[in-house]
Amino acid sequence: MANNKWVIAACILAAFVICMVMLVNYARRAEPVSDDRIDWLTKSWIAHRGLHNDKTPENTMAAFKGAIEKGYPIELDAMLTKDKKVIVFHDKKLKRLFGVDGYVSDMTYEQLAELQFPGTNERIPLFSSVLATVDGQVPLLIEIKNEGEVGELERLVYEELRGYNGPYAIQSFNPYSVKWFRINAPDVLRGQLSGTFIVSDYEVEYAGTTRLPWYKRLILSNMLMNFESRPNFIAYEIKNDGYKAFKGLKKLGVPVLGWTVDSKSTYEKAKNECDNLIVDTFDLN
Repeated sequence: MANNKWVIAACILAAFVICMVMLVNYARRAEPVSDDRIDWLTKSWIAHRGLHNDKTPENTMAAFKGAIEKGYPIELDAMLTKDKKVIVFHDKKLKRLFGVDGYVSDMTYEQLAELQFPGTNERIPLFSSVLATVDGQVPLLIEIKNEGEVGELERLVYEELRGYNGPYAIQSFNPYSVKWFRINAPDVLRGQLSGTFIVSDYEVEYAGTTRLPWYKRLILSNMLMNFESRPNFIAYEIKNDGYKAFKGLKKLGVPVLGWTVDSKSTYEKAKNECDNLIVDTFDLN
C-alpha cells in the first residue's frame, strides 16, 4: 500500500511538471517569419540610436545621417509628447541629456524643440522628420516607448509608417504594444524586447527608467508574455549576464538580437551567441 502511494505521488508530480513545461512553452512561443522581409535584421550590425559619439548625440538627425552614410540599419526610439506628437527620444526624463529635471510626457513638442543638445546644433526630432530623412535608404528598427495605456502611440506610429517606403520593424519591452501591432498591423515585423531588467540608480534618477517589481521582472525576463505578442524576433540584453539566455531563446525559432554592444568585452561575450547585434560602437575587431 505504501509503495502504491509513492507511485501515485510520483505520477501526480510528473503530470504537474509536464503541465508546467507545456504552459511555459506555450507562453514563450514566438511566430517565425520565413519570407525575405526579415533578412535585413541579421545581415548587418544595427546602429543603436544612430551612429553617435561624444560629438554626435544619440537619436538625432546627425546620428541617423551618419548611419545612412555607412549603410548601417538604424535602431531608434518613438514616444509621445504632452500634445501627442511622436518624437524620437529614449529617456522618460530630460536630465541625462539636457540637465533638465523634467519628464518628456509633461512637455509639448514646441517646448522640447527649444532644447539643444549641449555643444551641438541638434534638437529632438519628430518621428515624421526622421522617416523623411531616412527615406528607405537603410532599414529601421523602431522601439515603441510605452509603459502606459496601449493604443494611441502605436496607432500614431503606424499611421506615419503606412506611407513609408523602406524596410522596418517595431519592437517594445511592453508585450501589449507588440500585441497591438499583431492585431492591428499583422504585416509589420514585430519584436519582443527583454533582458534582466536590472536598473541602476543613475538610470532611475537621470533617465527616468522604471524599476520593476520582482514578479514583473520574472515574467518579462523569461518571455512569459510571448503568448500575447507572438514576436517575429527577440532582442535581449547582453549585460548583467543576460546573454546566457540566448541559447534557450534561439530554440524559439526566431532571430535573436543582442543589445547593446558598447565595448569589445561585451562583443566577445555575445558575438557567437545570437543572430545579430545592436551596437553603440563599430570599432570591435
